[in-house]
Amino acid sequence: MAMLHRHFKLHKPYGYLSQFVGEANKKKRLGELYPFPDGTMAVGRLDEDSEGLLLLTTDGKVSTFFTSSKMEKEYFAQVDGLITPEAIAQLQQGVEIGVRNQKYQTKPCAAYKLASNPEFSARARKIRDDRHGPTSWVSLTLTEGKNRQIRKMTAAVGFPTLRLIRVRIGELHLGNLPVGQVIEVTNQIEEILSIF
Repeated sequence: MAMLHRHFKLHKPYGYLSQFVGEANKKKRLGELYPFPDGTMAVGRLDEDSEGLLLLTTDGKVSTFFTSSKMEKEYFAQVDGLITPEAIAQLQQGVEIGVRNQKYQTKPCAAYKLASNPEFSARARKIRDDRHGPTSWVSLTLTEGKNRQIRKMTAAVGFPTLRLIRVRIGELHLGNLPVGQVIEVTNQIEEILSIF
């Protein structure tokens, strides 16, 4: 009898590692948020400082599929300063970043400045005071995922990322899922898989 796999989406909070096990230390892990079944794994990663949509599954094939270059990942990044059209154009065309001590040219991607600030709840740890200057929000949609890529990309065009939130993986959206909350999306994932 085939094993029945389960899939979940989580609004990962700031300050959590995208893993369940590791060395004994004070780092927060996903298992503290929900009683996931044995064998659950994070699909792709969000670093400790990043937030937003994280897909979790008990099926390794689903993990491989959703981390492939077929799957778009959209992020909202709050950046330091008022991002310029020139910087947006550079992001769209691809920029040079460092990956494992080597230069890497990112692939062209969809990028645009958000017309208004997205409505996310305040982060537990404050970003910074308004007196340090203006910020703006940009949407970036990638089909690749190098380590800390978004942060490196916005820094490369002169607008360092202050807050990073993933809002979409393929057809799976973060929506209005509250921070730290988990919902099971097994049926939705099975529908997505059936299309491909």
